[in-house]
Amino acid sequence: MTNSSPLPTKGERTRQQLLDAAYALFLEQGYAGTSMRQISERTDLTLSGIYNHFPSKDAIFVEVLISRHPFNTIFPILLAAPGDTAEEFIRNAARAMITELGNRPDFIKLLFTEMVEFEGRNLPQMFTTFYPFVLPVVQRFQNNQHELRDIPPIALFRAFVGLFFSYFMTELLLANAPVSVTSPDHLDHFVEIFLHGVIAPKDTA
Repeated sequence: MTNSSPLPTKGERTRQQLLDAAYALFLEQGYAGTSMRQISERTDLTLSGIYNHFPSKDAIFVEVLISRHPFNTIFPILLAAPGDTAEEFIRNAARAMITELGNRPDFIKLLFTEMVEFEGRNLPQMFTTFYPFVLPVVQRFQNNQHELRDIPPIALFRAFVGLFFSYFMTELLLANAPVSVTSPDHLDHFVEIFLHGVIAPKDTA
């Protein structure tokens, strides 16, 4: 006999309905352009009913940002990336991360809203939420520590996320540039930079 997950309560279903409605409105017209009344109308809930679940529109946005963050799916994908060596793991993990980010164009809108309208003040809370999921991925770097330079695994992880997120962002920003400056091959070059740097090895002959 298998154990089935308990069905969500009415309160949990209502809360999710609110988050789904707010998420759609934030994407359609931005955070500032979305009112609590509009969320109320989209969900057929009274304003007082919304305030039973969330104290403010800010609180709704933070919950949307965290629950819809692509790292909810990226961390498990990175953890499962195949590779018996550090190089194989990093190459596969980088491609998996870029692919998943490409599946989530909505995230960029939410991220810019956080950075512009909230000046990044919710980022510490996001880090606290996701940190427990970071540790298993960092362990994957530690598993290959004997192949790597003596760099703390958490620093390697930060460099990995920073470099390949910047690759993703610049691909988006430069996609419609009048001169072609992007190429599918560039991801391989970013991987090479991460693995081996940009300085050519000195000729020791």
